[in-house]
Amino acid sequence: MIKHIVLLDLPAGHDSAELGAIMTGLDDLRGRIPGFTGFEHGPNRDFEGMSPRCAYSFLCHFEDETTSRAYLVHPTHIDLGQRLAALCKGGAAGITVVDMAVSA
Repeated sequence: MIKHIVLLDLPAGHDSAELGAIMTGLDDLRGRIPGFTGFEHGPNRDFEGMSPRCAYSFLCHFEDETTSRAYLVHPTHIDLGQRLAALCKGGAAGITVVDMAVSA
């Protein structure tokens, strides 16, 4: 299983409606990409004070690397990723991605 973890550096006053629309679009991909089994998102509460530049994050659950790669090249993901980069500080540089392999 692959956990696709995305951390977002958003400026104060970012367009929250646009962020919500992007999250809805990403969640909708679960029904269109076989093996994309879960999606979670929300604001970072940073209780330990270790991630001040991460205002928001989301997590995708993929059955395997093949599913993860199908997600990466899916046209809807590419479009939503461009929209997301436009919201972040520094564009795509404001997005951190971790792909973690875990036991099923």
